[in-house]
Amino acid sequence: MRLEGEEYGVFVGAHVILYSGDAEADRGFIAEVLGFPHVDTGGGWLIFRLPPAEVAVHPSDGDEWHEFYLMCEDIEALFDKLAAAGVEVSREISEERWGRLASIPLPSGARLPVYQPLHPVAYNLQE
Repeated sequence: MRLEGEEYGVFVGAHVILYSGDAEADRGFIAEVLGFPHVDTGGGWLIFRLPPAEVAVHPSDGDEWHEFYLMCEDIEALFDKLAAAGVEVSREISEERWGRLASIPLPSGARLPVYQPLHPVAYNLQE
């Protein structure tokens, strides 16, 4: 439903949830190492402001699922900054048709996918 004069209809934003085996450590990493601005909703529950975002819909032959990636302009520069902050990065980069793909280790042991897009991006479109 798109209402006249409203860029996204009734929507004002998107909320992404990452489930973690050590949520407190991963929240600290995102706040302190990645430096994402955040609000504390109480009891250490941090909600982070994300960079501009975009959403894509891909076909599925079976179960549906959702993925979350952070995007960067230069994946090697990202790894340099993370290494300077004491994060052990593998620097394993997969060269895909659509971008350069890697992941960041979180304190919980989970991996957060990141990529440097080689395709046109939608997050900076002006209507």
